[in-house]
Formats: sequence, C-alpha cells, structure tokens
Amino acid sequence: MITLYINENKKMGHINPEIYGHFSEHLGRCIYEGLYVGENSEIPNVNGMRTDVVEALKELKVPVLRWPGGCFADEYHWKDGVGPKDKRKKMVNTNWGGVTEDNSFGTHEFFELCEQLGCKTYVNGNVGSGTVQEMSEWVEYMTLDGVSPMADWRRENGREKPWKVDYFGVGNENWGCGGNMTPDYYAHLYRRYQTYIRCYDKNAPIFKICGGANADDYEWTDVVLRECFRNPAPPEAHGFMDGLSVHYYAGVEKGIHKGSATDFDEAVWFNTLARALYIEEVLTRHSAIMDTYDPEKKIGMMVDEWGCWHDVEPGTNPGFLYQQNTMRDALTAGVSLNIFNKHCDRIKMACIAQIVNVLQSVILTEGKKMLLTPTYHVFHMYKHHQDAELVESWLEGTGKIGLKEQEMVPDVQESVSVDKDGVLTITLNNLSPEEERQMEVVLTKKEPSRIEAKIVRGRMQSYNTFEEPEQVREEAFTQIQVTDRGLSFTMPACSVMMIRVK
Repeated sequence: MITLYINENKKMGHINPEIYGHFSEHLGRCIYEGLYVGENSEIPNVNGMRTDVVEALKELKVPVLRWPGGCFADEYHWKDGVGPKDKRKKMVNTNWGGVTEDNSFGTHEFFELCEQLGCKTYVNGNVGSGTVQEMSEWVEYMTLDGVSPMADWRRENGREKPWKVDYFGVGNENWGCGGNMTPDYYAHLYRRYQTYIRCYDKNAPIFKICGGANADDYEWTDVVLRECFRNPAPPEAHGFMDGLSVHYYAGVEKGIHKGSATDFDEAVWFNTLARALYIEEVLTRHSAIMDTYDPEKKIGMMVDEWGCWHDVEPGTNPGFLYQQNTMRDALTAGVSLNIFNKHCDRIKMACIAQIVNVLQSVILTEGKKMLLTPTYHVFHMYKHHQDAELVESWLEGTGKIGLKEQEMVPDVQESVSVDKDGVLTITLNNLSPEEERQMEVVLTKKEPSRIEAKIVRGRMQSYNTFEEPEQVREEAFTQIQVTDRGLSFTMPACSVMMIRVK
C-alpha cells in the first residue's frame, strides 16, 4: 500500500498558469500545416488558423505561446514577415531542413493566433544575427500606441491598436545555435539589448527573459547572473531581467541517435523516465545559484523548452523533428509537470516543445486529419492546476523500480493543489510499465462531498494513429472508495491519473 498524505491547510506556493505553456517554432510542420494553413485552404480555418487545432488547444486553456523559436529566432528578421504576403521576402530555414520559409506567418499572424487561443504572448528576439535597432523597432512596432515610423507602419499593415507583448526573450540558446557565445559575452550583450526593449505603456509591462543554460550547465547561470548583477546595475533592476530560461530535453541518448519514439523495451522506458526525473536536480541546482543573487526570488525560472526528443519517424525529413507520442511521453509529461508544480516558488513558466507536429507535441496533423496525443490528454487533466495553490503532500510506502542501479525511478509520483473554490486536484503517475499499485489518500479535512477522477493508461508503447486516433485517451475512473481517512483505489500500471476532490 502506498499512502498519499495531503495537508490542504498548508499552502506551498502559487502555480502560475504559464507553467502549462507551449512553444511554436518555424520548424517542420509546426506552424505551416499544423497551426496555420492560410485563408484559402480547403481545411476549415479562421483567418488562416486551423479551426480544429485551435479548438482543441482552447480545451487545454493554453496560457502562453512562445514564438518564433527556438534556433529559428536568432536568424529571424521580423520585417520580412509583415506587409502584403505576396511582397514578403523568402528565406532558407538553415536550422531546420533547409526548406524555403515564405514568411506568410509573421507578427500579425502570431497575434491573431494568440487572440483566437485567448493566451498570453511570448516573443523571442534575435540576438545571434540581429541588431539592437532591429529588436527595438520590433517592440515599437508591436506595442507603441503613438506616432512613430514603426507604429505608423503597423497601421499601414492593417493593425490600428498595438498588441500586448507579455513576455520577450532576448535571444535563444546563445550558447549554441544562437551564436555559440560564452556566458560573459552573452551577459554583456543581454544588458545592452534589453535596455532598448522599451515599455511604451506602463499598464502593459513587458516581462524580460534572459537566455539561460542548456540543462546542467551551471557555470552559464552563475556567470550570466554575476555579470548582469554587476555594478552599475541598481538592486531594484534585479539583473535587468524578470526571468531566466533553462532548456532540458529527455532522450535516450545525447547526440544524433536518440532512439525510436515507438519501438523500445523496458530498459529504454526506465532510461527515459530517469532522464525526465533528473530535471528536478537540474532545477534545484540552478535555483540555488539564483538564490545567491536573487534571494527574494524576483527572477522567475522559465523552463521554456522541455520534453522528449526521440528519432524522427521513418521516412520523414530529419530536419522536421516529427515524432510519435506514446505512453512513455505521457508519463514524462506527467512527472515533469508535477515537478514544476512543486518548484512553483521559483518556476514561473514552462513551455513544452513543441505544440503541433514537432518533438513531444500535443497534436499531430496530416492534411485534413488531426489527432490528440497521449501528452495532450495529460495536459487536459492537469489544466486544473493552473492558477491554483500548491499544498503540502507526500508519499509513504513507495519503492524504486528499474533495471539498472543508476536508472531507478520511484514507482509513484504526485503533486496536489487547491483552487479558489476549495477543490483539490491530485495528479499521480504510476511509472511501472506492468504493475498496478494499491493507493490510499489521507485527507486532513472531513469526508469529501464530490469526487471526479480521470485516467490515461495503456501499454508503454501505445500511441494514437490517424487510423486509430483513440488508442490512448482520457477516461473516467470510477473505482475509488471513500474511507474514514480519505480515499482508496488501485492505480493501473503505466498510467497518469487526476482526481478532483471537493
């Protein structure tokens, strides 16, 4: 028996909705064919945005969308993507597949998409190959409600009022595809570039995000913060940043070969989940460094790229990063989101990579067809954590499972929150591919008046196809008994569960 103890009376922190954010890049079929099909497409759309995809994403309550990259951000020149579409410059997408980018999806289209989704906007600027002037003028174009060359140009292009830029990232992965910079060099560029991200409306502040580390590169975090906090940085500027990013991908191997997305055994299952769980150590150690410069936690940690990275599907363009999505990905999403919840005192945003047709996407499309992946269903269950309060919870009776000592994982993992209506959301993961677990939930308050539970389960290699789109789906779970201490049930193997308790 595994016992989950919940102390609803002890609040541990606020879970920002943006922890459940998404990432869209000009990569493969994420933007084109995935989110955007154009106004003249036979696929139903509103102003070019795929209706079926938009409606499915609205069900997730997508809180924020990051764009245009990714590596693409540091070769993207925004002026090429505004104005009449037949006059927009074409370019070669050198990072992803060497295909032609026609810039038909640009700034206006991104904000149109976010307005349809009802989500916040996260724009990533170009430091690697762009200028301070270019970045500054983009912010002016998007946000100035006044007279200026850029604001006037926006109006000429059909948008009278400015948009709200909620988050702005100053470069992306500048340690790698964003310029192969050293941390001190990037920090000095960051200080310079961010100066010209002007806030033209004090009632609509722009949250500035500094480019952070690749996984466990703790030196990057330390050096960037040291240089950004160096005098003459005033204390109230907290290093001239509101957020510091970190990227972390779970894959079977680092390097070119990462393993099949669908053809794997138990050894690979545990290897992937162990890598996914390692993100907790990464976040803890980066947080410790941030605490030395920012003990009051004024700077948010932004995990704005995370997820599983497997080999592409056979026969597809290797530069498009199109991969299938199994229960292994669902468990990776479940444990990762639970970890983010439990670190919500520092983590203020997380964006899974990527939203459609790329890496660990929540939706796949093929022409007019669309399917929801196992990861989609996890996000759908976990959406109740958004804007809720993390409460104290802990497990007793768990064990370690796995085939190798260095890749052992807990058999069950959890997080718990309470919303403004007093409803508890419990999310649980059974990481065993074959064995169910007897579970007891001990509540500190009186007998619950209402219980609702959902589950996503299947074999570890189970996934959805366009021929069989509901092999893995979200189902009601009714086998829960109310006891004098709380709840009792058997949790199936290889499953992610959500329980709502009033």
